[in-house]
Amino acid sequence: MRYISSSPIKRLGPHAKGRAWGWGGAAVAAAAVHQENTGFADRVEHFPRNRGRLRSFRGECPRFYGSTALKPVPEPAANELSVTLNREGYAFVPAVRMRELAGRFGRLSDWEQFAASWSDLHLDTHMADGGRYRKRRHAVFSVGADGAIAREPHQPHYQGVDYNPLNGGVQRWFEPLTEAVGASASLHTLLALCGSVFGTLAPAVAAWRVEVHQFRIEARHGELGQPTPEGPHRDGVDYVLVLLVTRCNIEQGTTVVYDLERRELGSFTLTQPFDAAFVEDARVYHGVTAVTPLDPAQAAHRDVLVLTFRARRD
Repeated sequence: MRYISSSPIKRLGPHAKGRAWGWGGAAVAAAAVHQENTGFADRVEHFPRNRGRLRSFRGECPRFYGSTALKPVPEPAANELSVTLNREGYAFVPAVRMRELAGRFGRLSDWEQFAASWSDLHLDTHMADGGRYRKRRHAVFSVGADGAIAREPHQPHYQGVDYNPLNGGVQRWFEPLTEAVGASASLHTLLALCGSVFGTLAPAVAAWRVEVHQFRIEARHGELGQPTPEGPHRDGVDYVLVLLVTRCNIEQGTTVVYDLERRELGSFTLTQPFDAAFVEDARVYHGVTAVTPLDPAQAAHRDVLVLTFRARRD
C-alpha cells in the first residue's frame, strides 16, 4: 500500500486504517485501497505506538494560488470519498487532493480574492464566554440534487442548546457574506463538490439547506483562540465540510473526532490552505483545540470555511 508522504502525517498506527482519505500527503489506508488501480506513489509506514495523530504545525501564512478547472465532469473520486465518509463517519482530505477534486466541479480561479475576503469579517458579538477572538460572516444557500445553487434571503443562524450549550438557544444574526463572496466561483465550486459527495450518501434528498460560515479565530498573548469554544459537539445538521483557508503565526488547532460515546476516533491538523475535513454529523462529535500565537507580538489567526448541509424538509 502506498501514498505520497509529503503531509504533516509522519506515522500512522494500524488502528487508524481508513480514517483519512486522498493523496498528496494523506495518511490514508482508504486511498491505499485504490493504489493498485491508480498508481499512487511512495509508501505507508506503520508504527503501533503512534496512534495515528498529527504533530502540530508551526508555520507562517502560506500562500495559495487558484487554478482554473476544466468543464465539470462526473468524478469517480467523489464517490470514493463518499464511501470513506459512509464507512468512518468522517474523512480528512489533504490540500493537493482536495484542490484537484474541487477543480472537477468548477473553477478556483478567484481563490486568492476569495481567501482575502477573510480580512473583512465582523466580530461575533454572541459569545457567551465574553470572548472577542472570533470574527465571521454567514449566508444560507439552497443546493439541489440537479446541481442548482441559489442564495437565499439573509436569515439568522440557530442551534439548540443540545447542540451548542454555550451559544445555542437564540437566533444569532451575523453580517452576511458580501455579494462578491456569495457569487464567487470558488464558493460555488465547493458547494457543487459537497452536493455531489453528500448526494451520493443521501440520493433521496432533492435539495439541501446549506449554511455558509466564514470564520477567523484570532489568538493573542493571554487570550487563546477557540475554534470550538463549546467543546466537542455536533452541529445538528446532516453533513459538514471544514476547509482551511489560511493559518498565520499560530500553532495547535488540531481537529479531534469522537464517536457518540465520546471515545476518540482520530485527530488531524489542517495545516495547508485547502486541507479539509468532512463529517457526518449524526455519527460523530468533532472539536478543535485552541490556537496560540507563535510570536505574541504579531497578528495570529486561523481562517476556515464551514459548509453545513441539511436535507430540506419543506
